[in-house]
Amino acid sequence: MDADTLIQSLARPGKALAALYVVTGDDPLLTIEATDALRAAARAAGFVERISHVMDARSDWSVLAMASQSGSLFGDRQLLEVSLASGKPGKQGAQALIALAQRCASAADPDVLTLVSLPRLDKATRDSKWAVALFGAGVTLDLPAIDRAQLPAWIAGRLARQSQRAEPATLQWLADKVEGNLLAAHQEIMKLGLLFDPGMLSIEDVEHAVLNVARYDVFGLRDAMLTGDVPRMLRMLAGLRAEGEALPLVLWAVGEEIRSLARVVQAQASGQDLVAVLRSMRFFGQHERLARQALARVAPRSWPAAVMHAHEVDRLVKGLPVSGRLSDPWEEMTRLAMRVAVTPAR
Repeated sequence: MDADTLIQSLARPGKALAALYVVTGDDPLLTIEATDALRAAARAAGFVERISHVMDARSDWSVLAMASQSGSLFGDRQLLEVSLASGKPGKQGAQALIALAQRCASAADPDVLTLVSLPRLDKATRDSKWAVALFGAGVTLDLPAIDRAQLPAWIAGRLARQSQRAEPATLQWLADKVEGNLLAAHQEIMKLGLLFDPGMLSIEDVEHAVLNVARYDVFGLRDAMLTGDVPRMLRMLAGLRAEGEALPLVLWAVGEEIRSLARVVQAQASGQDLVAVLRSMRFFGQHERLARQALARVAPRSWPAAVMHAHEVDRLVKGLPVSGRLSDPWEEMTRLAMRVAVTPAR
């Protein structure tokens, strides 16, 4: 279930709450909205006492058993919130979460409603016993991040909530300004609702009202490079530089990707199965799809030169001159990323 579906479901009169809700995702706005909706529904259903625990692998997990089994001193129904920001509960925590899931699954009319907040889990963690137990015992809200391709439609949906709309070009422009920062996007959309009447928003009004609040990350840069989206990649590099991002981190994201794909090409040339090689090098899901795009676009013989180029950029970052390369390491970093983004297949 996603957050919007949950909120609509909770708004139905007489809606019975589950004993356990699990919220998993990395975007702060989406997780805040989902947990706030659950808290409001819990209060409306009489769960007025709230108990919150922030846990990790070193915590005393016995407090969960006591909290979920003991009633309120005043006879109130309780909302028990458990936040596991690391996604790694440790052995004791895993056992405690399994026991918690079992208690919630057997509660027909619970006096304790439990809300567990998790980051986005990798496949191995999602398949762990404690995660499977939690997902199977209650309602799971899996909140995937809104990527760049989905962002204009997401913005349009948020504008529609306040009876506003915009042309596709305006939505694309707004997406460029708020990419990577949904909290800021939410604030800008709310600001548009305060500044302008319901109806169509002009591009001029939006441009004057919206701040450039995009926050780029190195993995978004990597994805833009793999897809060959040169304008977005250049915009991200400029944004990272302007924000003072450490160039070694940027080079790590780009350089490691190039070295990994070079090894994939080498293994494929030796007769190994591409799917098996990608799996062994931990390319999964969307990352695998983007990597395949780059492999199809860039000629196999180009990868060794790209790896050498990454080593040379590393020397520039360390202040060492490299013959034939620009003195500005950020500019040479851009040239390195362009090798993957624009090289045509041969």
